[in-house]
Amino acid sequence: MEKLPVKHSIRRQFALIFIGLMTAAIFLCWLINSMFLEQYYIRSKTEVIIAAYESIRQAANSDRYNTEEFERELGDVCGIYNITIYVTDVNSRVRYASSNGGVELEKRLMAYLFGFLTDTVHVIREGDDYIIQRVHVSGNEYLEMYGRLNSGISFIMRTPVESIRESVKVANRFLAYIGMFAALAGGIIIWIVSGKITEPILELNSISEKMVHLDFEAKYAGGAHNEIDLLGENINKLSASLEHSISELKTANNELQKDIEKKEEIDEMRKEFLANVSHELKTPIALIQGYAEGLSEGISEDAESRNFYCEVIMDEAVKMNRMVQKLLTLNQLEFGNDVVAMERFDLTAMVENYVQSAGILTRQNGIQVRMEKYPPVYVWGDEYKIEEVFTNYFTNAVNHCSGDRKIVITLTQEEKSVRAGVFNTGEPIPGEAVPHLWEKFYKVDKARTREYGGSGVGLSIVKAIMESMNQKYGVENYTNGVLFWFELEKA
Repeated sequence: MEKLPVKHSIRRQFALIFIGLMTAAIFLCWLINSMFLEQYYIRSKTEVIIAAYESIRQAANSDRYNTEEFERELGDVCGIYNITIYVTDVNSRVRYASSNGGVELEKRLMAYLFGFLTDTVHVIREGDDYIIQRVHVSGNEYLEMYGRLNSGISFIMRTPVESIRESVKVANRFLAYIGMFAALAGGIIIWIVSGKITEPILELNSISEKMVHLDFEAKYAGGAHNEIDLLGENINKLSASLEHSISELKTANNELQKDIEKKEEIDEMRKEFLANVSHELKTPIALIQGYAEGLSEGISEDAESRNFYCEVIMDEAVKMNRMVQKLLTLNQLEFGNDVVAMERFDLTAMVENYVQSAGILTRQNGIQVRMEKYPPVYVWGDEYKIEEVFTNYFTNAVNHCSGDRKIVITLTQEEKSVRAGVFNTGEPIPGEAVPHLWEKFYKVDKARTREYGGSGVGLSIVKAIMESMNQKYGVENYTNGVLFWFELEKA
């Protein structure tokens, strides 16, 4: 599956959003400063001037304006808030003039009191005994307050408005510098901090990508104990659950595949079995039918011919019965219906007992059987089935023995196994026929097999028995004969 590119990184989005918010906040502050800070300053200055006015009024009412305390109080106001003050008494004598140009306001106060001042003014606030206004004097703008108290005290005070505007400009410029630095520093900090957030997310993405490719080895191991760790824990549980489910599915699928293959194999074996049985039974059935019809029609009048016909019928029936019994045995082995009983037994004793019981058969065929005297050799296996294997080897050796007409039986011990061999003198098996010896109904020499009544099933039974015990078996050609062998585990 193609990996989708990351077009919108969360880390980059965090940084851009933060920088955008910072920029917007700084711009908003700048806009508010530009539009409202001057008015706020003027309002604040107005409040300060009114506070100074209250000090003058209270001093006039209590007759304190002649004291040093009154002068010190007004001096502090002038120094802190950059206000110029000029105060006269009822006789127009100076009671206080600030050191920052208070004397210069004497003429302006007189002009106000006698009403001959022609400067353009903008009244901001008007009280019972004072007026606050904005005026332009010699190209400069001031916030000015003047008035006459009931006690006869006259006063005037002012503060330059231009300094307020300059303060706004400086504040905005400083805010812009600080804002740019804060946005840049904040962006870097957000970039680093967001990296701590996106790192476990990228780790979870890598784990999920591996899960897509059915790799469940990677696990999330976070230690922050936050929401991402909770997600990682759930992904780990999902990974384990998926791995378990897929394992079960694969197991079930494998078993199903094996069942399908076994069914197909059984179908093929059934077809092959029916075809081979039909072929093998065709000849003896035809012989039985022919000789039985001859007897029925009275072709042979003499007793000797009738006896011969009966012997042929009986002989073919015996061969058919023997073949059917072997086919049933082979069928049980191949379909796994026959239980293999593994037990410990003496292989030497089993072989010697069989050779002794088959002595009549070998003497009738003029065959010499040679077997050395072996000590007891204990092995693991199903003794009944191993005897069946040895019987098939020995019978096969008797039927194909020629030349010196000898059968040699050997028991060769290895470290963990024992090999039993049955050798008979005669013609070697053709090389092209060796791989097919273990197939059902395969016959190297069909005429000779027919002569001794072989069915071509014996070696197939050997193969089925040895494979059911997971043991080795085989055949070897020699210049003067053939050796069939099988191996068993030593007990």
